[in-house]
Amino acid sequence: MPHKKKLALFPQFKGSSDPEPFYFEKMAAKWGYRNIAGIDEAGRGPLAGPVVAAAVVLPEGVNLEGITDSKKMTEVARNRAFNHLVKSGVWMGIGVASHEEIDQVNILNATLQAMKRAVASLPVEAGFLLVDGINPVPLNIPQKCIKKGDRLCQSISAASVIAKVYRDRIMYSYHERYPVYGFDKNKGYGTREHMGAIRRLGPCPVHRLTFKGVC
Repeated sequence: MPHKKKLALFPQFKGSSDPEPFYFEKMAAKWGYRNIAGIDEAGRGPLAGPVVAAAVVLPEGVNLEGITDSKKMTEVARNRAFNHLVKSGVWMGIGVASHEEIDQVNILNATLQAMKRAVASLPVEAGFLLVDGINPVPLNIPQKCIKKGDRLCQSISAASVIAKVYRDRIMYSYHERYPVYGFDKNKGYGTREHMGAIRRLGPCPVHRLTFKGVC
């Protein structure tokens, strides 16, 4: 098994420019790892709803043209990319931490729990994790955290799309139950209209009560 500290450096990438496609996946594979999973989440900032994480293992030769950080894609493009990923046969796992769990353990810990669940729900055992951000997933699996990984790493970009589309669909379902808050448009984020509805009516059962502006 390769030395984890050496692997974590990824020495050929200095961060001054974007790496070549699949750089991080190729480097992990070079060290002998298989089933390399990109991990990302959606929904850390909203005032309502869950945080959703996705883990994605890409098959060799998959075409990810047009797929990048989900925040830089339109909703139409994200949905198209989501369907493409599903049809391409990527291995994916999804993990969810509810608004209640977020209030109980805080958003960071809830996010890491969602990531753990996403990895656990993969149809294959992950051999290495490429994680968006700076916080490692609390699992005994070799991994590397990558700042702006949803832009720099292909499997993380794919995970960002999966997590975002899945969470948006949850928020659409909440909109049907609580239409006055406009979850179909704001997805739980604190827009002016959303904040106005909270001030008039108070929070609904899917709001995060520990978040500023909700109570």
